[in-house]
Amino acid sequence: MITKRIIPCLDVRNGEVVKGVNFEGLRSVASPVDLAKYYSDCGADELVFYDITASSDGRKLFTDILRETARNVFIPLCVGGGINTVDDFDRVLKCGADKVSVNSGAIRDPSLVGEAAKRYGDQCVVLSVDVKRVGGEFRVFAKGGREDTGMEAIGWIKRGVSLGAGEIVVNSIDTDGVKKGFDIEMLRRVCEAVNVPVIASGGAGSIEDFITLFREVPDVDAGLAASVFHFGQIEIKDLKRRMAEEGIEVRRNL
Repeated sequence: MITKRIIPCLDVRNGEVVKGVNFEGLRSVASPVDLAKYYSDCGADELVFYDITASSDGRKLFTDILRETARNVFIPLCVGGGINTVDDFDRVLKCGADKVSVNSGAIRDPSLVGEAAKRYGDQCVVLSVDVKRVGGEFRVFAKGGREDTGMEAIGWIKRGVSLGAGEIVVNSIDTDGVKKGFDIEMLRRVCEAVNVPVIASGGAGSIEDFITLFREVPDVDAGLAASVFHFGQIEIKDLKRRMAEEGIEVRRNL
């Protein structure tokens, strides 16, 4: 079994970490700098930093907050939000990111994935996909889950990997913030379709949800969550200890 990663996600709006349900009803949680340092110190394997309104607002990601966040963490940092050009990749990487997550920008211009992969390497390019069931189909949404693109999600993910994406983050809008478990059906479909690392996002409400994820979808590489970590419902050290007890390999010694 592949070693599994645990990844907290910082959804940032106007310089503060926020969280909602089904991508709606966002409320402030804390400073991204403080939370990032906390997670770096307490055993997270990586961090994801999303400027969640950069795309919908039509602006660039907040680089000042990103620089300060990067200075305070000592684990890999993946950053997304408002990534529309190769220059955006360059700017974010120079601010301290290790990987760059692209979502709406790749939907508008799929060639961005390939261009960035050629310049920075596949391992640096993360395709983030917001997925929701529409009429029995897995559909890709853009602009922070606000806009239905009409594209079928599995096909889009396969195309992204063929273009050069080295990792996929699958965000289930249906389960986001509901805390009733990850979208196992959708994640199985994605893992069957591609041979790059897949990160599951949306739905974690308990340690058991992570255990179920890694047991039911053994090919998934990582579990990503936000509110359960932000509000102290799950402590990462407790989660990793339980995973180890269940025979699920964890990345860092407890």
